[in-house]
Amino acid sequence: MTETDTTDTNTSSSSASAAVTGVDAGSSNVESSNVGSSDASAPSPKLAYPPPAAVPVLSGPRGIRFDFNDGCRVTLPDGRWRVVLEDLDTGNRLYETEIGAGTVRSSKKYYVRFGISVWDLTAPGGADAKPVLRHEYDAREQQVLVQFPIGTLGDILGWMPNAVAFQRKHGCRMTCAMSALIIPLFRDAYPEIEFVTHEALKVKRFYSSYSLGLFFDDRDCTRQPSDFRLVGLHRTAAYILGVEPTEQPPRIALADTSRPLAERYVCIGVQSSTQSKYWNNPNGWREVIAFLKANGYRVVCIDQKTTHGSGIVWNQIPHGVDDETGDRPLAERARWLMHAEFFIGLSSGLSWLAWAMGRPVVMISGFTHQINEFHTPYRVINYHTCNSCWNDPEVRFDHHDFLWCPRHKGTPRQFECTRLIQSKQVITAIKAIPAFVTDENVSEEVSKEAPKDKAIRRLQVAPR
Repeated sequence: MTETDTTDTNTSSSSASAAVTGVDAGSSNVESSNVGSSDASAPSPKLAYPPPAAVPVLSGPRGIRFDFNDGCRVTLPDGRWRVVLEDLDTGNRLYETEIGAGTVRSSKKYYVRFGISVWDLTAPGGADAKPVLRHEYDAREQQVLVQFPIGTLGDILGWMPNAVAFQRKHGCRMTCAMSALIIPLFRDAYPEIEFVTHEALKVKRFYSSYSLGLFFDDRDCTRQPSDFRLVGLHRTAAYILGVEPTEQPPRIALADTSRPLAERYVCIGVQSSTQSKYWNNPNGWREVIAFLKANGYRVVCIDQKTTHGSGIVWNQIPHGVDDETGDRPLAERARWLMHAEFFIGLSSGLSWLAWAMGRPVVMISGFTHQINEFHTPYRVINYHTCNSCWNDPEVRFDHHDFLWCPRHKGTPRQFECTRLIQSKQVITAIKAIPAFVTDENVSEEVSKEAPKDKAIRRLQVAPR
């Protein structure tokens, strides 16, 4: 297939590929292709999402087909055609060509309210006649697909409200494709939306589709209108879907909302997918847990794994916590969070789940800038050290390097962004939480309700 790639109104040649959370998302270029030639030897890129239907879904006059799946697509039969794609909201003419049998696809794969015009140049009047096809994007009552990547939790929780905002804005019939592990959190909370796995998708029924992701190498911004590192992890979905980039937690529906512990408790999450996300202060968790237990709290670790790492570096959950780790449904972790006084964690999925459950979140992160995550008044970062490399567009995150530290790897400064976050700073954030009570307050409450039980309670929670 001969392709002419165009990325702007000047139809300049460009070539770019986009990576989604470390996986090649395939070609993100606009193309105008003439039928009749192909390169069968070219390797097919590994796709992060199921591809759209091979042929555009909507049928137009004279054998023309079109849709808005993975951008605007127009397929034309034999003949001589003039095709114009435009942005109806900005008034910009995005692409114009004369073509025989072939396909025209937009460079932009994110939401644009496209207008399509096609003229039959063999008809009387040619390009001066009325277009044989004129279609303006309108998703009302149409089937629309939003695809979420697999293997991530926090991203999905941050992006789901933006998919809901799109559905409400356009009045479409929405399908969200995501991991089977996450669907149970949303299915009953959003009955107006259909949730399916990638494997169960029937792509031939969608008027339009959009793929959400972190497109690290999308320098031409064909899959995201603004680099996600500049707008924040959760807000990037709003830009891709063309909705207001407001911050709102998703709704979560749990079948079991019972309280798992009668005592006052705090949940923590200490594990993550890469060492740069960890709290690398060797004394941090031990000192914070001792502080919490001295103030009458049970400390419950709800990570998936008790031990996680790579090569010669492995991380254990802290000593002295209640171990509720394991391969358990996310709904169970959400239930623990629902009744927790607050959550302490990293820039990882459990912090986003705690946010979704309405819990105060103490987030410890140095490799991300504060703009990257949801707002919490209890965000802990040390600006006296190297920080925020994740949000530096000049730095490419390496998903395959567990010890990734782009500026100081192999030096004494490696992971200083969190290694130099002291427990004092985290404890100060904890004390600022309105729900937090000191040992004196706990003792006063206990003495009023059951003076004889005071010593027993203190014995149960005292650190060993």
